[in-house]
Amino acid sequence: MLTATNTMTQLQKQLDIIANNIANIDTNGFKRRDVTFTELVYQHFNNQRNPAEEIGRLTPNGIRQGTGAKIAQSRLVMTQGALKETGRALDTAFTKEGQMYKVLVRTGTGGDSEIQYTRNGAFYLSPLGENETVLVNSDGHFILDENNEPIYINGDAESFIISETGELTVTMTDGTEQTFAIGVIQVHKPQFLEAKGNNLYGLPLNFPELGVAEEDIFTELTGPLRDEIGIRQNALEQANVDMAKEMTDLLNVQRAYQFQARAISLSDQMMGLINGMR
Repeated sequence: MLTATNTMTQLQKQLDIIANNIANIDTNGFKRRDVTFTELVYQHFNNQRNPAEEIGRLTPNGIRQGTGAKIAQSRLVMTQGALKETGRALDTAFTKEGQMYKVLVRTGTGGDSEIQYTRNGAFYLSPLGENETVLVNSDGHFILDENNEPIYINGDAESFIISETGELTVTMTDGTEQTFAIGVIQVHKPQFLEAKGNNLYGLPLNFPELGVAEEDIFTELTGPLRDEIGIRQNALEQANVDMAKEMTDLLNVQRAYQFQARAISLSDQMMGLINGMR
């Protein structure tokens, strides 16, 4: 009964992750998560008194009594999603895996903010004052350049050109141009990124305690490294969620959950029978 109960709680968490993947199938740049399980602590009972009798045995000696399973890791899968043409100048999509935009997000009412990261390349212009706009995402958070500064555009913009290496060229109505380098990082260890909500990721607060440095998790693509950036304008990256796979995993988890629930029910019936006999 305890083994089944422990496993059911972990299966519920896997079910939540699968549901989150399915719910975000239409979210631009969303990356799905995969779950792996590991065995909980178990006891080993040696029930064979004479080891000499075990010569030629192909299975482990004794009895192993476990206590269930738990989720070992919820892994962020960074595989490339399909690209969808939109024809909109401020829509962008990465063509290389592991790259993300830098976004400035306010974390409280006191004006505190932190840099977070996303694959969603749908940009917009938000007015700040007279003849001044700033580049933002769909939630109004500032898109940062390679120097971690918001991208302010002065004047009336007429057209936008975004190169493969993330160079934004804005042509104004008077014919002048303004150029910006959109901030991009290359993620090496996505398992250290923490989901912040709204398709944004960031570093956990205790990541120095994990024995890794920031440069081990990702690299800022600045200077000569900008040649490694792969961006496509007038397109958006779709989620890398495979509906067929997610539905198959969902059915498997539901069957496993039902099996564990049935084990608890049978254990309860056996206990009731024993109590009745006493």
